[in-house]
Amino acid sequence: MIQVTQTYLPEREKYDTYLNEIWNTGWLTNNGPMVLKLEDRLRQYLDIKNLNYCNNGTIALQIALKALNISKEVITTPFSYVATTNVILWENCKPVFVDINDTDFNIDAKKIESCITENTEAILATHVFGNPCDIYEIERIAKKNNLKVIYDAAHAFGVKYNNQSLFSHGDISTCSFHATKVFHTVEGGAIICKNDEVNRKVYLMRQFGHMYDEYFSIGINGKASDFHAAMGLCVLDDMQHIRDRRSWVTAYYNERLNFSKLQVPLALPGTEYNYAYYPVVFSDEKTLLRVSGALNKEGIFPRRYFYPSLNNLPFLPERTASPVSESISSRIVCLPLSTYLVEEELDKIISITNNNL
Repeated sequence: MIQVTQTYLPEREKYDTYLNEIWNTGWLTNNGPMVLKLEDRLRQYLDIKNLNYCNNGTIALQIALKALNISKEVITTPFSYVATTNVILWENCKPVFVDINDTDFNIDAKKIESCITENTEAILATHVFGNPCDIYEIERIAKKNNLKVIYDAAHAFGVKYNNQSLFSHGDISTCSFHATKVFHTVEGGAIICKNDEVNRKVYLMRQFGHMYDEYFSIGINGKASDFHAAMGLCVLDDMQHIRDRRSWVTAYYNERLNFSKLQVPLALPGTEYNYAYYPVVFSDEKTLLRVSGALNKEGIFPRRYFYPSLNNLPFLPERTASPVSESISSRIVCLPLSTYLVEEELDKIISITNNNL
């Protein structure tokens, strides 16, 4: 069976070494040595100043909204994982969907200003598949209209834009370290803040809003364990291998798929990609279902990232149209991509895909 992704597992002996340290200290959670070590190494690896490691990427987004005091309207994308919309609703805010562009499938920055109202407080945009949003135009709009900017950068670990970490943009960026991601800690995430005061606020909110017997704010349990951090330390050591291997798989697809009948998202010039996903867009949904069905019969399972378009979620209080997102979401799948794929498997995926277009 070939799934859309396969979790990277480091050498067991290395992980066992970290586990032995945990057993020796008896410190399992509450900002233990492994967590602190991972945070420090991630700041260095990503070349960023502030990073708080937490237990998942959804909690990271919830804390981001709360730390920036967002309580009204949030402009957001309809093309992302459902968590992006869920956290807005969960925090009792109103999502205002702005349609995407048809090149990189990110929020269309040219359409944002027309959706700003007196109740708009923030823009929550996703770097879809790790490709950068139009960050400079979004920054201009935010400054002009006194809005906060949060980036759901769940897919964007290690991505650079114009030689700078993509995480360094916006008031807050969040990342997911779920087992399906390029870099993972089994479960986990991170909150990256530009402002030191906001970073302090996030740090406290992540641990119930207090330090020992001093209470500063409301908070939530966003802490991660040393067991998860230990996995992250192992995986981080292997990031060059992971990136190289995923780059090779991507190039293999690029050279052999029939692009006269397929579309792929195009990243902005100046992007140093992390090879997080391999999305392809078919001419229509009928073709998508035919190709997916043929792959499934051979034990190959691509994934419809992202479907449905989030503006059509059944539990939204009101619906608005996002025609580009709706069209793309009905026609897109991500083909399998992992460090473990070999030529024989890739040839099979490519052959079935091309023969059913």
